[in-house]
Amino acid sequence: MNLRPEYPDLMPGFRWQDVDAGDLHIRAAIGGRGPPLLLLHGHPQTHLTWHKVAPELAKRFTVVATDLRGYGDSGKPAGDAAHRNYAKRTMAADQVAVMKSLGFDRFAVVAHDRGARVAHRMALDHPDRIRRLVLLDIAPTATMYAETNRAFATRYFWWFFLIQPFDLPERLIAADPDFFLDRHIAGQTKIANSLDPRVLAEYRRCYRDPATRHAICEDYRAAASIDLEHDAADGDCRIEAPLLVLWGELGTVGALFDVLETWRTKARHVEGHAIACGHSPQEEAPDALLSALDDFLRES
Repeated sequence: MNLRPEYPDLMPGFRWQDVDAGDLHIRAAIGGRGPPLLLLHGHPQTHLTWHKVAPELAKRFTVVATDLRGYGDSGKPAGDAAHRNYAKRTMAADQVAVMKSLGFDRFAVVAHDRGARVAHRMALDHPDRIRRLVLLDIAPTATMYAETNRAFATRYFWWFFLIQPFDLPERLIAADPDFFLDRHIAGQTKIANSLDPRVLAEYRRCYRDPATRHAICEDYRAAASIDLEHDAADGDCRIEAPLLVLWGELGTVGALFDVLETWRTKARHVEGHAIACGHSPQEEAPDALLSALDDFLRES
């Protein structure tokens, strides 16, 4: 059984708890006082990806940093034939349930990578819940698949590897999960020595769990199937909350997509810019990220 360590030195002032989200628990680190702010991580991270920015944000906000279902120490249901258990609609509902359980009906969201895809769906399905939304280093899922070319498929090969039928990717990654994880992170990180070794050790701990690896594959399988169906069904639906989009100027998304333009077709009020880093500004350029968040997250 995996241990579930807590890291008070990495996230001082935070407490850790499992929050009931209905059919599973969601692991959450909670700290600070003020308006509620939900932080959602990406793949292959956990909530500890926010350790450089969460304590500073907690000076102004009640910060809730969670592990997405299937990731970290949150619940990990098995996949299903339609991949509904890891549809972004399902994953978004988890997070809304967590915030409601903690007493927050309306909140801001800062989300990275897979968490940003969950947050996009949350903003469409639960528009009354989201006060302000920040998405880090993504273009819309449907856009990225529709505009796939050789450069994108090469740089983001796991988008096409992890969606292969059960249990091909699960078995192959199981041969050396640390190697797959480390190569994945190294390929996306552009600022040297930006990843705390303790955090990397935690990512490895979680990635060694076969249930986590299966959940991650299901997350990507859902993105290439049921999530696209949900996106298509929405038609002209737009994100109503004010949206800030930030991306790494040294990364793949900014190199291959006009990030702001992709989001102008999905949201009514969009602003944003690049940050001098790779894929993960919260770990590679935390000061620049905090500066960008400062004005945007203030009460309007």
